[in-house]
Amino acid sequence: MTLRTTRVIQALAVSIAAGALPLTAVATSAAGSTTAGTAAASTAYCGITWGSLAKSSAPMVRGPVTGVRAGRHACFDRLVIDVTGRAPGFSVQYVNAVYTEGKGTLVPLRGGARLRVVALAPAYTATGAPSFTPANRSEVVNVTGYPTFRQVAWAGSFEGQTTLGLGVRARLPFRVFTIQDATTSRLVIDVANHW
Repeated sequence: MTLRTTRVIQALAVSIAAGALPLTAVATSAAGSTTAGTAAASTAYCGITWGSLAKSSAPMVRGPVTGVRAGRHACFDRLVIDVTGRAPGFSVQYVNAVYTEGKGTLVPLRGGARLRVVALAPAYTATGAPSFTPANRSEVVNVTGYPTFRQVAWAGSFEGQTTLGLGVRARLPFRVFTIQDATTSRLVIDVANHW
């Protein structure tokens, strides 16, 4: 193997690891040129390797939930929960059914699978005043036309945690992470459009 070929392979490996390139099979010819072809079973959709098991993080925060929004991306649909202050802990997992906080009433959801999204932050202030109240508890965010999301429903806020039901097309890979700036933070849930 020539030094040039070694450097090309190293550059490709770094780009794939950083997510800058989709994972594909790369072949090098005897002349030193590279060609890329799709690797049948081993290639992940859009480079997504998230999986569908439960994801969680522990810190509970006092900063209240202030909003919920959604967006479509090329490879996934995204749900964002806005919070004042530090980033909240969370628990996100596929469940057979989502129930309201406190009361335990079934939250009906459209779609072939259901994610229970729990933000470890209240949807009310320290004085008990609501910090976020959805206009429609059954349709917190309009996700009509989204490839993966079917419905976002409010399950309530009780004892410092806020729960949403996320109806999705099927049990698909997802990831959860938080983003924090000087005064606000966001809990982000991305669900892949395909496996």
